[in-house]
This record gives sequence, C-alpha cells and structure tokens, in this order.
Amino acid sequence: MPDSLLQAAALPFRDGQICLVTSRRKARWVIPKGRIERGHTALQAAEIEAWEEAGLIGAFRPVPLGRYHYEKMDRSHIVSVFAMEVTIVHPTWPEFRERTREWVSIDEALNRIEEAGLRTIIQMATLIGGPGPALQPQEFPIVLPVETA
Repeated sequence: MPDSLLQAAALPFRDGQICLVTSRRKARWVIPKGRIERGHTALQAAEIEAWEEAGLIGAFRPVPLGRYHYEKMDRSHIVSVFAMEVTIVHPTWPEFRERTREWVSIDEALNRIEEAGLRTIIQMATLIGGPGPALQPQEFPIVLPVETA
C-alpha cells in the first residue's frame, strides 16, 4: 500500500455555527480540506482550502484540533483539522460553481458529516468550549480575482 496522503482541513466557525461545503459531486457534506502541497505547511494548506472550496478568510488556531483518518481509492488519508474563526465570507470563490456552502449548527453538522473521526473532533472541540477564538492571525493574505460569469 502506498504511503499515507497528508491533508489539512479548516473547521470554519462563527456565531456558534460551522460552515460545511458539499463535495465536488455534491454527494455529501464536508469541511474544506485538501492535500498539503510541497512548500506549504498544514496550516497554510487549510487556509488555501478554506478560500478555494468555501470563499472563507479568517484567523486560525496554530495547533490542529485533531487528526482523522479515512481510506479512498485504496490509499490512506490523514487529515489535520484546524479551527478557523471566519471574518470574511465572499459571495463567490474559486469553486463556487462546484460546491454549495451552508452555515449550520454543530448538531446539524454532526448529522451531515459522514467521517466518524471528523465528527469526534467536532464533538471534542464542543466539549471543551467550542473551537474557540483564533490564537494567530492569518499568516499571509489570499488576494485572488473574483470570477465573473
């Protein structure tokens, strides 16, 4: 079996809600996540995915809330999840034609998310008082042109 693929995810929150997005095929609800590209830290990857998949910008906690594992196409994936306090929600973003974005309560997020490991991370974050405020401002601005129809 090939080595595990390392990924990073943003757990975007504000006003007691979590932002979920649909997978590209709109088959299930997920949080923004993706591969950690060469030259990026896991935190930077989470910031990029939040922008590309959900149009969100904010401040992140520098330490992951936790990690979870899943299998896809006979390959193990390990995902580090970072809490993101959302400060800006853009009306369009790079993948807005491919994904739906929705703000939901924590209970609703737990009902929609299929990955057991991610549900556990959200439950644990809730037990200790929620994802909490960010401890570190965004390290680099993401300024991308907005796509027009």
